[in-house]
Amino acid sequence: MHIHFILTWIMFLGLFPISYFWLKRAWKIISHKDYSYVALKKGVPPKNPQKYAPYSAAVNLIAGSVFAIVIMLIIAVGLPYDIWSAIVGTTLWTKIFAEFFISRLAHYKKKA
Repeated sequence: MHIHFILTWIMFLGLFPISYFWLKRAWKIISHKDYSYVALKKGVPPKNPQKYAPYSAAVNLIAGSVFAIVIMLIIAVGLPYDIWSAIVGTTLWTKIFAEFFISRLAHYKKKA
């Protein structure tokens, strides 16, 4: 029982920095036109990051917003653990796959 309680708190507290990081990244892409975060593959942005910036910003903004909303719902209405952990897990994996897809699409080279 105690281990479950501790891990739940660690996961809940981890939502704060992750949400902040993703929202900050979306803000930098949208407002500051900082394309160094767009479609990275091995830490290197694509040749034309402006083309993929809206998609990367949208993925970060949506995922960060979902995490922020989940935090608010947990605090405000006491969202049950099963529900919020499912939302967080689904959002996390969807963001990972979406960023992977965007980066691979941005770095794709057509074979001649």
